[in-house]
Amino acid sequence: MRTSPKHQNPATIRGLYDQPVKENDPFYLSRIQMLDNNACSDTGVQGTNVSFQTCKDQVFTLESSMAGAGFVAYDSPSAVSISSSRSPFSPHGSQSCLSDPRPSPDNTYGSPYSGSSVVDDSNKLKHKLRELELSLLGPESDTVDSCNGCFITGDHQAASMASFNCAQLVDLVPKFNLKQILVACGQALHDDDMLTVTGLMHVLEKMVSVSGEPIQRLGAYVLEGLRARLESSGSNIYRALKCKEPTSSELMSYMHILFRICPYWKFAYTSGNVVIKEVLEYEGKIHIIDFQIAQGTQWMFLIAALAKRPGGPPSIRITGIDDSQSNHARGGGLHIVGQRLSEFSRSYNVSFEFHDAAMSGCEIQLEHLKVQPGEALAVNLPYVLHHMPDESVSIWNHRDRLLRLVKSLSPKVVTLTEQESNTNTSPFFSRYLETLDYYSAMFESIDVACPRDDKQRINAEQHCVARDIVNMIACEGPERVERHELHGKWRSRFMMAGFSQYPLSSSVTMAVRDMLKEYDHNYRLEEREGALYLGWVNRAMATFSAWR
Repeated sequence: MRTSPKHQNPATIRGLYDQPVKENDPFYLSRIQMLDNNACSDTGVQGTNVSFQTCKDQVFTLESSMAGAGFVAYDSPSAVSISSSRSPFSPHGSQSCLSDPRPSPDNTYGSPYSGSSVVDDSNKLKHKLRELELSLLGPESDTVDSCNGCFITGDHQAASMASFNCAQLVDLVPKFNLKQILVACGQALHDDDMLTVTGLMHVLEKMVSVSGEPIQRLGAYVLEGLRARLESSGSNIYRALKCKEPTSSELMSYMHILFRICPYWKFAYTSGNVVIKEVLEYEGKIHIIDFQIAQGTQWMFLIAALAKRPGGPPSIRITGIDDSQSNHARGGGLHIVGQRLSEFSRSYNVSFEFHDAAMSGCEIQLEHLKVQPGEALAVNLPYVLHHMPDESVSIWNHRDRLLRLVKSLSPKVVTLTEQESNTNTSPFFSRYLETLDYYSAMFESIDVACPRDDKQRINAEQHCVARDIVNMIACEGPERVERHELHGKWRSRFMMAGFSQYPLSSSVTMAVRDMLKEYDHNYRLEEREGALYLGWVNRAMATFSAWR
């Protein structure tokens, strides 16, 4: 996670791409063997349970409660401010929910949160809360300090607030589910209806849980984002979360858990490798520029496949671009990746060279890429472009600048994998609804593969997913680094930069379908507009496309 002007990349879906390298693990060997047949697969996990001083004093976290407002702590550790030496997202074990039916009928991912029925229900909820407001506080309750979202204190209001308790609010909304209350709270915040927001947050605290159903877990992190936005502390809490980073080995283990139980990152590996192998199969000198090299594991699969090429393998040079986030997860710099790939290549008798560029993609210039004459060039952009600020954030527009730079290199192919979500330039409430919809599907997809009370799973969600949610809800401007776009927008950007779409062969689709056999049947794959869409139930989650 980053909020600095360098726009460094967070530990997000990109961060989860940083999975551990285990050269002797049969998991990797099976993947490598299958790649040569245009079908990658991993050890099956379907049905498997995997067990395994502050920025600002006023920042709220999952471990804190709102001072003076009577907030009740929900399913998280006892109240500890972000100034604590403990991690701001420490796990808290709770009762197992393994017997609960899955998927929950409360999660209907084919129906977006922006649908009229959910928004209408939130309006009804706000109306009921307004009735309670008037009965408790009287007509004077309209007076709110718009500067900081706090009530203007007075004897009458201070006394009335004492009776404005969680139990009354919970009794008031028996017909509304957690999803509807989350929507209503976001809409109230968008409308600057701070009394409704405060009331709904009372209700939410009784309903959310980091070890509950998917919507409850999402609700815990959404509530955190709402609190941070209310306090105008989004950037501070974001930085504080970064300051409380787990150790390298801990972070790596969290990433590895999500890498194993979810196919989103293997989707990028598999699709990219099949396309690059097809395009460069007969080239003698290959140069791959990876804008998010992470652990470099993707290229072990490709090196092994190219080593079996009739006539002998090509010489391979890889330029790895990375920032300090992956450096932390690795426990060291990019030289670790270079050493691993060099040793692996040597075992396959492949001539190999590694060049590192330890910097953010926003800092990359032509001279950093070391392109040489006579090389067949491939560029890999896995879950990284959405972190580049565009024209809506900076006059430098690094998002389009980077694409023009890549185009100037005349690559044989460019592979792009991105989350299929629209949060870049959307106003707050639209972005809020999109975040709810997208991450509801993600938490549901995690839920089918891992016990709800598994502490490692809880840690993985808190350290690798929750920060993205907080960032999208609480932060604005340059501080908001999670800026996703739909495939149609990426297609427009690539075409404006001079690219044309590379048609995907049936081998790519077959390889991804084969990989998905190891996962829950609710994952979907669709090809349209020249791209592959990976979905969960009826929600598109990620897209892969290739360009030249």
